[in-house]
Amino acid sequence: MRRFGIFRDKSVETTVDDILKSRARSRIYVYLLRKKGAMTEDIIRGTKLHPSTVRETLSKMYHEKQIYRKKIKNSNIGKNPYIYYPISPIELLKRYTAEIENRLNKLASLAYRDEIKNYKPVKINIQEKMY
Repeated sequence: MRRFGIFRDKSVETTVDDILKSRARSRIYVYLLRKKGAMTEDIIRGTKLHPSTVRETLSKMYHEKQIYRKKIKNSNIGKNPYIYYPISPIELLKRYTAEIENRLNKLASLAYRDEIKNYKPVKINIQEKMY
């Protein structure tokens, strides 16, 4: 499906949705990733999400360091707009991996409650290959 010049891959959005736990966050993240950054109005048009949803989600994602922003100098009167950029997918995966490791380790520690000296923490490695 074509939307404003970008191809929307629902399988990618679903995967990102599993990580970010929000349909709106996943749509915004994938949009920013494909566009390599965008202003709020572009994100609203490109994702077809409600403007207040986009603004609120951008604010939450920024405070949780899932995206970052840069201010654009504007000669017009009013606020200077931001361009939003996503963190790298590898960084997002590393954070998600750490969250999964913590959950798995909590579960594994229940099995070794009586045998703590034999407990080995779960470790998941993510490696980036350059082609």
